[in-house]
Amino acid sequence: LLLLAAMGAQAGDPRQEEAVRALARRLLGPRAAAVSLSVDPALAAGGPDTYRLWSPPGAAVAVAVTGSSGVAAATGLYRYLRDFCGCHLSWSGAQLRLPDPLPRLRAEIRAAAPGRYRYYQNVCAQSYSFVWWDWARWEREIDWMALSGINLAPAFAGQEAVWQRVYRNLGLNQSEIDKYFTGPAFLAWNRMGNLRRWAGPLPPTWHLKQLYLQYRIVERMRSLGMTTVLPAFAGHVPQGILRVFPRVNATRLGHWSHFDCSYSCIYLLDPEDPMFQVIGTLFLKELIKEFGTDHVYSADTFNEMTPLSSDPAYLSRVSNAVFSSMTGADPKALWLMQGWLFQHQPDFWQPAQVRALLHGVPLGRMIVLDLFAESKPVYQWTESFYGQPFIWCMLHNFGGNHGLFGTVEAINHGPFAARRFPNSTMVGTGLVPEGIEQNDMVYELMNELGWRQEPLDLPSWVTRYAERRYGAPNAAAAGAWRLLLRSVYNCTGVCVNHNRSPLVHRPSLRMDTELWYNASDVYEAWRLLLSAGAELGSSPAFLYDLVDVTRQAAQQLVSGYYLSIRQAFQSHALPELLTAGGVLVYDLLPELDSLLSSHSLFLLGRWLESARAMATSDREAEQYELNARNQVTLWGPSGNILDYANKQLGGLVLDYYAVRWSLFVSVLVESLNSGRPFHQDQFNQAVFQVERGFIYNKKRYPAVPAGDTMEISRKLFLKYYP
Repeated sequence: LLLLAAMGAQAGDPRQEEAVRALARRLLGPRAAAVSLSVDPALAAGGPDTYRLWSPPGAAVAVAVTGSSGVAAATGLYRYLRDFCGCHLSWSGAQLRLPDPLPRLRAEIRAAAPGRYRYYQNVCAQSYSFVWWDWARWEREIDWMALSGINLAPAFAGQEAVWQRVYRNLGLNQSEIDKYFTGPAFLAWNRMGNLRRWAGPLPPTWHLKQLYLQYRIVERMRSLGMTTVLPAFAGHVPQGILRVFPRVNATRLGHWSHFDCSYSCIYLLDPEDPMFQVIGTLFLKELIKEFGTDHVYSADTFNEMTPLSSDPAYLSRVSNAVFSSMTGADPKALWLMQGWLFQHQPDFWQPAQVRALLHGVPLGRMIVLDLFAESKPVYQWTESFYGQPFIWCMLHNFGGNHGLFGTVEAINHGPFAARRFPNSTMVGTGLVPEGIEQNDMVYELMNELGWRQEPLDLPSWVTRYAERRYGAPNAAAAGAWRLLLRSVYNCTGVCVNHNRSPLVHRPSLRMDTELWYNASDVYEAWRLLLSAGAELGSSPAFLYDLVDVTRQAAQQLVSGYYLSIRQAFQSHALPELLTAGGVLVYDLLPELDSLLSSHSLFLLGRWLESARAMATSDREAEQYELNARNQVTLWGPSGNILDYANKQLGGLVLDYYAVRWSLFVSVLVESLNSGRPFHQDQFNQAVFQVERGFIYNKKRYPAVPAGDTMEISRKLFLKYYP
């Protein structure tokens, strides 16, 4: 752990100071002049990030913030804005109505983080959320990261451009490279050796744009004192390597998920083959030459892939080879590894196998992300990762799905229990959702916990959260949030936040409608939020939450109509089937679509147009749009991971989900009329044409909202509130 203590972004203090002041100007405009910001590494005295806040004598400056790094200073600034000015910042918007004059502090406040790291980003989010981002969107995210106290994060953009250079230098031709890289929306799984070729190839302009982004991302992150994590070689290679080096020892891995070998079954180099070190070191040297380094590298050799042997000696050789290829380029290398594999395939990863993989790397030279620690912590059954440092992570979201969800009790207590674990090697906390821009509250809570020494009182915390978020106290809104806190946000046990609602899945007679909470709490929260609309309707975050809670209520209603449809069909009650099916298809789903279409953050058009905006030609625009459409629906050529990345977006509900439900109801009605049984297989073949039709419908969806959110929500409420 001594090496970790010496780690950290090495930006000089003036550079970090200027970066955090520029952040304050972006956030507060001219009002930033009333806040003094400075960076002094001595404040941390060699320990974790620390900040202090105080009000100096005299009227010119209301508050002074000093941090041991740019991130620490930004965190101190947000603490002041949050706790003393009643401000709030999240993915869905900012509430920055500052008091005038700014409040002065009666006493100095000093805070030190309980661990060295606050980590953020999941490798999958690079595809589910960040894929189409431009610099303006990245800049907002990095600002939010700094204000949230995040000091360790991947910088993965542009790596394919470097890989292409390396492959060409090794003798591969362009067509061999084009058969390897996937399209942009699926690169996360290409990087982990799961997938190749699907929705590709990558145009040359993609590489140029991503390189340009990466330069700016790493420069900004480092200027704020963040440690950037760069990608390293995990052992996966294009087939072309076997043509150029016919004697190389490479084995073809099995197929991944529901993809056959035409798009998966990637080659894995034997760790003891000399080419493993040659390729790994060549790539990393090229990457470091391009982007510099903070000495932390990420590689995942066996993500959801079974290793070729369970022999502990083999597994140690693999991890040792991966690490050696890092130190060959950077003697100070630290390996950051996702711990997902251990809980994803527990039958394979028994204690002996886990220990062997971890001990192939010297102790303290690897950091493991305990990726799903809020539900399935691995540190508990591996003696704290057998001595390797780990970060306690909240995964929270799969596939970037919409749906209110949280495990607030688990995250309020889990990190503190992990620190108290016998011989704990925990070095921080992390946020690792597969997709972002959902459930703001859970992330605000987790970020706050990353700086706390003990758990929070959640009901009073969420009451203050609502007040800050909307910019005014409101009893009904606070009541709504307390209801949500105890219901949707309090899943206990093993909770997997993957939206299984019938709304967003291919219809069948065997669909899951179970909830982990009391549905009436959401209906009541909806009623309370609507009643607060007269007072809070001008708040952008309030309108976002009203859409989100109404959407959740509508999702529950869809399950109710589905059960009525199924019951009517099974009891051969045609009139009841027509009624329930008619209401669902011709009223509830279109109303939900119009609600979503009234808010910019719930528009299909926003996702598709951001994909098109990355293009430099019509042909690229079409390719990128097909990538974007496929990811949120079929996820593969034939529905290989169908609806895994489902979203509830205006345009998608009406033209994809509702069309499927319409076909399902029609087929059930036809079955009752004709007396022929319903066959799921036949329906699946028919509905696949509908799903595929949506991907290729060429319709342009609006990227600008339409309609009055409050009115549409009220109309839905008056019709459907149970």
